[in-house]
Amino acid sequence: MKSKQLVFIGLTGLFFMGCAEKEAPVKKKIFVSNTMDTDRESETVSIAIDSLGFDEAGGKKGRIVIIDDATQKPILSQTIDSDGDGNDDTVLFQPQIKAKSEMAFSVSLSDSTAATAIDSVARCYSRFVPERTDDYAWENDRVAFRTYGPTAQKMVEDDVKGGTLSSGIDAWLKRVDYPIINKWYKKELETDGSYHEDTGEGLDNFHVGSSRGVGGIALKDGDTYHNSKNFTSWKRLYNGPIRTSFVLTYAKWDASGKQISEEKHISLDYGSNLSKFEIAIQGTDTISAGLTLHENEGTTGVDEEQGWISYWEPHVNSEIGLGIVVPNGNMVGHEKYETEEKDRSNLYGHIKLNDDGKAVYYAGFGWKKSAQFMNRTEWENYLVRFSEKLKNPLVVGMR
Repeated sequence: MKSKQLVFIGLTGLFFMGCAEKEAPVKKKIFVSNTMDTDRESETVSIAIDSLGFDEAGGKKGRIVIIDDATQKPILSQTIDSDGDGNDDTVLFQPQIKAKSEMAFSVSLSDSTAATAIDSVARCYSRFVPERTDDYAWENDRVAFRTYGPTAQKMVEDDVKGGTLSSGIDAWLKRVDYPIINKWYKKELETDGSYHEDTGEGLDNFHVGSSRGVGGIALKDGDTYHNSKNFTSWKRLYNGPIRTSFVLTYAKWDASGKQISEEKHISLDYGSNLSKFEIAIQGTDTISAGLTLHENEGTTGVDEEQGWISYWEPHVNSEIGLGIVVPNGNMVGHEKYETEEKDRSNLYGHIKLNDDGKAVYYAGFGWKKSAQFMNRTEWENYLVRFSEKLKNPLVVGMR
């Protein structure tokens, strides 16, 4: 991958050239081990910056650089502020590591006064979209998503054309590896073209309505699933070459007398078809994440022991797979919920909250026309491998 020769730093997506000659002495060696029998890539390793021993890490005296010891070349990395205090505290990178092997990396500070900074486009990107009512959209090199805000909800409630009332997750079917969100919105809003037409990059033709789309949540009471309305506020945490992350907050919603609060922390890493959802919930100890069944013409797949559900269906002139993976054995059941009510038929995975009151799961899709997955078997194999990698994360050590 050509991008492995670049080093991207921090929220601004900068990389530094010529740093090999100007690096500070190495403070730490990082060793990453793959215990599985398969090669690993596009998996994110995170290291606490405090553990690297840099008093001024990420500050005025230097920027963190990670060197692959085998090639002596810098690899792609990103520093993030994981706790929201305004200071970067974690560095992310994605090693390509063979089965049953270990890789070594040297960590140093580049001399920021000598390094040349070059602007770069964040490959993992999200933003609020006020020009299209008030969407929130996010993407990486493989997939794109969006969901809807309070103005879109009010338009529906006031019977104004163009609104959307849904906390479901929409899928934008891209088939290129470069960013398309800004380009597609501009195409839709400022030209005679439309993102509903595929001119080579993909299109928006995935119907969400009031369904759960690709990973929206609901709570069942009796024979009915209840869910929130549109998000009420948003906060983008960061974009970058490795990960984008943001938080969506929702008004409290009623589930047959239970008052449920919901705050979604969503992130998407480079190379992944699945967004990570960490949802803080109050008012229940279980929640259900769903996949829309559309016209119920597809095929479901479920493995509760592995913690995944899947729906592969025909989609216009192609096919699409939807999936949810629940880690840590927290999937406690599932249901294929079918009803005559429009957009309310969904395949649900029931999720037990962690001790911290959060439901954690991964949800996303694979579109056949993107050539990433050509059939149901390939899609479900991806979900199986994804689940196995969550159970066997890359082992990181320092010495």
